[in-house]
Amino acid sequence: MAEQHTPGSLIVTLYGAYGRDRPGPLAVAELIRLLGALGVDAPSVRSSVSRLKRRGLLVPERTPEGAAGYALSPDARQLLDDGDRRIYAPSSADLSGGWVIAVFSVPEAERHKRHLLRSRLVRLGFGAAAPGVWIAPARLCEETRHTLRRLQLDAYVDLFRGEHLGFAATSESVSRWWDLAAIAKQHEEFLDLHEPVLRSWEAREDTPAEAAYRDYLPALDSWRRLPYADPGLPGELLPQSWPGSRSADVFGRLHARLRDAGALFVTGEWRP
Repeated sequence: MAEQHTPGSLIVTLYGAYGRDRPGPLAVAELIRLLGALGVDAPSVRSSVSRLKRRGLLVPERTPEGAAGYALSPDARQLLDDGDRRIYAPSSADLSGGWVIAVFSVPEAERHKRHLLRSRLVRLGFGAAAPGVWIAPARLCEETRHTLRRLQLDAYVDLFRGEHLGFAATSESVSRWWDLAAIAKQHEEFLDLHEPVLRSWEAREDTPAEAAYRDYLPALDSWRRLPYADPGLPGELLPQSWPGSRSADVFGRLHARLRDAGALFVTGEWRP
């Protein structure tokens, strides 16, 4: 099964994995080199950088050597910082922690914002409890605040915290609020693609920098979407043999094995 990675997504993943450790921006030439190692041509890199600039995620900035480059905007840093908690430390919510509930109302004249609001809540991991009522584990509350404020959607939403009191069993309700079969399929697809990669690395003793980078960045690009599709629901509410913990383990082991070696290729400290 082939896996598709868009240049824009890979660039965001690259900045998230390695760009925040640098004292300055990534030069355009470096972006072209690093994406080229993953099979992305220079025109695609340049056009994707332009789109990310228009979206307010990247800002033009000269490197210390005077070369043209791009740095993360403050909004992009907040987005990536919020994501770190999900991507690198995934865990299941505690049922006793309760739920955050988003209730929104958007005037008909601004209905385009209604669509944007729904799509962002879905991307944050919310499930639809009823029209205009969305629910997620309460631990996602602060990230939800950051996201809605960044997108200037907070004026249309009220957030509440609470517990589910019935009448249906919570596990039954969760299966209506989220498409659990679709989420499980995403985990299984990740495992189909990246578990063999992990086995291959664990069968060898060396960790060459470029090879590590080539395998790590696509794995991270695939994985970073999963903790949003799957908000980490309490285990007792999920079907038996839920694949989420297994895919998290595979990514965690790939991260531990490949991330730092890949950094040597990113910084240019390694040469073949």
